[in-house]
Amino acid sequence: MAKLSTDLEAYFFGESAPEVVTLQELLKLSGDRTFGFLLVMLSFPSALPVPAPGYSTPFGLLILLLAVQMLWGRHEPWLPFRERSLKLSTVQRILKAGLPWLKRIEYVARPRWSGVCETTVGQFILAIAVSLMAISMILPIPGTNTLPAMGIFVVGFGILEKDGLISLLGLLLCLCGLILTTSIIIALIWGGVSLLDVLRQWLRR
Repeated sequence: MAKLSTDLEAYFFGESAPEVVTLQELLKLSGDRTFGFLLVMLSFPSALPVPAPGYSTPFGLLILLLAVQMLWGRHEPWLPFRERSLKLSTVQRILKAGLPWLKRIEYVARPRWSGVCETTVGQFILAIAVSLMAISMILPIPGTNTLPAMGIFVVGFGILEKDGLISLLGLLLCLCGLILTTSIIIALIWGGVSLLDVLRQWLRR
C-alpha cells in the first residue's frame, strides 16, 4: 500500500489534479482505509503548527459525525455535503505546509499493536477520544483547536497505518488537549484568560 503522502502528492500535485476538491473525491482516494484517512485529512488544517483559519468548526462537526459512526461500529462512513468543494490552490497550500510533518510520522509508522485500532474496545476508546477532541475543535474559543486537532490527526494516522503505538500516542495528545481545553473554559468562567491567570488571582487573595 502506498504511503498517504505519496498518494496526496500524486493526486493533488499531478498533471490531472482537479480544479476543485470535494469530500466525494477524498472518499474515493481513501480506498479501504476510510475512517483513518478522513480523520487525518479533516484534522490536518487545524493540526498544523501554523493552522489554517476557518476550518476547525466545520471540520470538527464532520469529525464528530465520523466518531459517532465509529462508536456505532460502522465500517463505511456516511458524510453530508459530499459535493461541497475547496479550491485546489487552498488544498495545495495546506499540503505544502503539512506534508513534511506527515512524512516524518510515516517514517516511523508500521503495523503493530493492531488490537488498539481493530478490537471493539480499542475502537470504542479511540472514538470517545476523537469525539471529545472534535467538540473542542468546534468551540469558538481561541486555544481549543490546535492541540485537539493534533490528537485526532495522530489517532487517525495510527488507524490508517494500523499502528496501535501511534494511536496510543494520539490518545496521550488527546488527554493533553482535554486538559488544555478544560483549563481554558474554567479560566474563562472564573474571569481569566488562562488557568495560570486564575491561579495567580487566587494566590493574590
